Amino acid sequence: MTPPIDEVVRRLQEQIGDDPNRRYDVCSRLLGPGACRQIGIFPIPVGWKLSVVVPVYNEERWIEGLIDRVQAVPMPKEIICVNDNSTDNSTAILEALAAKHTNLKVFHQPVNRGKGAALREGFKHATGDVVIVQDADWEYDPAEYPRLVQPILDGRADVVFGSRFIGESHRVLYFFHSLANKGLTLLSNVFTDLNLTDMETCYKVFKREVIQSIV
Repeated sequence: MTPPIDEVVRRLQEQIGDDPNRRYDVCSRLLGPGACRQIGIFPIPVGWKLSVVVPVYNEERWIEGLIDRVQAVPMPKEIICVNDNSTDNSTAILEALAAKHTNLKVFHQPVNRGKGAALREGFKHATGDVVIVQDADWEYDPAEYPRLVQPILDGRADVVFGSRFIGESHRVLYFFHSLANKGLTLLSNVFTDLNLTDMETCYKVFKREVIQSIV
């Protein structure tokens, strides 16, 4: 007798657990390696780790939910939150989260120095093989991490930039904002001889040695 689909799913979940390589092994047997890589399921080297750098300034509404979303990504990771001298309840929330999650580190800026300085501080403390920048709000979805990291793990890139104008879904932008972005992106490409689709980008992903060499 064939077991019900719920039972099959439950057994698969038990086999997979939280191990991304076990997940790849099971999925590749079901779908084939090519299909798995198309949907962002691929083997991860033993000992590999992702560093997620999160600049935080007055994000008490979002930060706890964001950390839950990042933790749900099935990859070995550390999370580095840099609190840019928040004036709301973000500091207390971050300290509580750090006590709850052993892979979460929190650093506090003594004065508000801006997002760039917060990122530089976070990059200094990163110990993972790959570093990704994650804003503290929910504008971008951490579920995209595997597909962003994949080109680096495949040896096809040292840096990966996200774009709001390509892919399966697109963020809705005001018409004139979109028009200005396209104009600035064109100008940027003219002077840099690159072929970006979104100069402002969304996600930014780097090999750790690349980003630490320039901060």
